[in-house]
Amino acid sequence: MIKELKTLIAVAREGTFAAAGNRIGLTQAAVSAQMQRLEAELGFELFDRKGRSAHLNKMGQQILLQAQDLLRLYDNLGSTAVGLPPSVLVNLGAIASVQRSYLPDALARFHQRCPYCRTRVIPGLSMELVNLVDTGEIDMAVVIRPPFSLQSDLRWTTLALEPYRLIVPRDVAGDDWTQLLSSQPFIRYDRSSFGGRQVDRFLRQMHFNLREVCELDELEAIIKLVENGVGVALVPQTSPDFEWPPGVRAFDLGQHTFHRDIGLVHRAQQTFTEPVRVLAELIRTQLKPGSEQA
Repeated sequence: MIKELKTLIAVAREGTFAAAGNRIGLTQAAVSAQMQRLEAELGFELFDRKGRSAHLNKMGQQILLQAQDLLRLYDNLGSTAVGLPPSVLVNLGAIASVQRSYLPDALARFHQRCPYCRTRVIPGLSMELVNLVDTGEIDMAVVIRPPFSLQSDLRWTTLALEPYRLIVPRDVAGDDWTQLLSSQPFIRYDRSSFGGRQVDRFLRQMHFNLREVCELDELEAIIKLVENGVGVALVPQTSPDFEWPPGVRAFDLGQHTFHRDIGLVHRAQQTFTEPVRVLAELIRTQLKPGSEQA
């Protein structure tokens, strides 16, 4: 079952069977077969399967946490660390773009400051991670701000406002972003995600009539499709110094610019343990904007 659990973690991190297969060197069919075999052994379904996406259901999220613990123990078999006092564990949820940008530096500084601590980073979509914070299964999560009010005992700390840009293949002529968006094939940021909902609201408010060719959640994949000439897309610029690929041109939307609000979902800070407080502060410092509490 070890290989199936490793594949489960890859699917949770990448969001689709195909993307997980690309990451770990399996075909989509092989990933699907492994997940069906795991579900059969456990006796219940792990995913809400909708279109191309495979989102973990409540039981799937629980199994994901247990799988990460089990694989950690498996990897430590025979380790000389057995018998040492247990270290403090901080559980942090994070969406994929944060794991690939802001988070590694913050984690590195945390482990330098708190060498006695361990961290476990839980991948997932924003909605899934907010639910895990709400149920107490993780300490906090870095996510896109939900389009609804948080539960009364949860708090929001804004970390960054990421402006959306229109990106187009470099060999597509023109400098009017509205004309390019209207005339070129459109690659849509998945509407089941909070960020994709922002794009959908913007398009409806602006009354654009688009010719859609693809819809997916992974930002890197969207950018790659644009670079390969499949179409244009609206995506957030995930850091001020982000370098777009050479095959892509990015357009500022001017007065129509809208933002993806990235922040930390957590419980009241007086309930934080000291390691959780330190990591939260390092994440805020890493992103370097002014913070606000909600």
